[in-house]
Amino acid sequence: MMFDRLREDIACIRERDPAARSSWEVLTCYPGLHALVLHRWAHACWQADLKWLGRFISQLARWFTGIEIHPGATIGRRVFIDHGMGVVVGETAEIGDDCTIYQGVTLGGTSLTRGAKRHPTLGKGVIVGANSQVLGGFTVGDGARIIQAEADTLREAVAARMGFSAYGVTQGDDPVSQAMRSLIDNAAGHEHQIALLWAAIEKLAAQNRQLPLEPCVPQDAATQETFDAEGLRRKVT
Repeated sequence: MMFDRLREDIACIRERDPAARSSWEVLTCYPGLHALVLHRWAHACWQADLKWLGRFISQLARWFTGIEIHPGATIGRRVFIDHGMGVVVGETAEIGDDCTIYQGVTLGGTSLTRGAKRHPTLGKGVIVGANSQVLGGFTVGDGARIIQAEADTLREAVAARMGFSAYGVTQGDDPVSQAMRSLIDNAAGHEHQIALLWAAIEKLAAQNRQLPLEPCVPQDAATQETFDAEGLRRKVT
């Protein structure tokens, strides 16, 4: 049973992390895996009422991996703690199967009441981004992940065509990253406008070269996008 879980953990890491080149590398070099294995020992001690031993094992795991998981926490199968440094998981936290947790995440409590449900519950397949602070005894539903993923995916595609990798830009409050995101969004809008203009021109040429241009230009092509130099200047300053 223990080795089956270990093989399952290694397989899920190799599936989700393209940097993992072999099972041996995952087994020996991934602190997230080490923290989970040690947590299973600590959790077993905790459930057997060996509280001190469970806490001592969790403390050893913290020293060796930089990941602090309380022995009372419940963790499901195929959980991947990527990088992991600074991750903190509280006593009453529950992590569902197939979750992914990045570095700096805190699953913390907001109550001082002993025995109460003080820490969050993550459903199956939840992704918690780096440095997220998830506090309180509430439940995060199955499959919860990045908000506005469709918009971010579109921005990545446009950025790739421009020769710029938006993956390297912080998606937070950094003003430089916000300016770059605005520029990329503007470029996407201008590209759409140019495509509409080309379609209108081709349609006009196919019908009759003597017809005036204005009636054949789609209304959204003429009015949907405008070049606002002052607005663009404000975004980058």
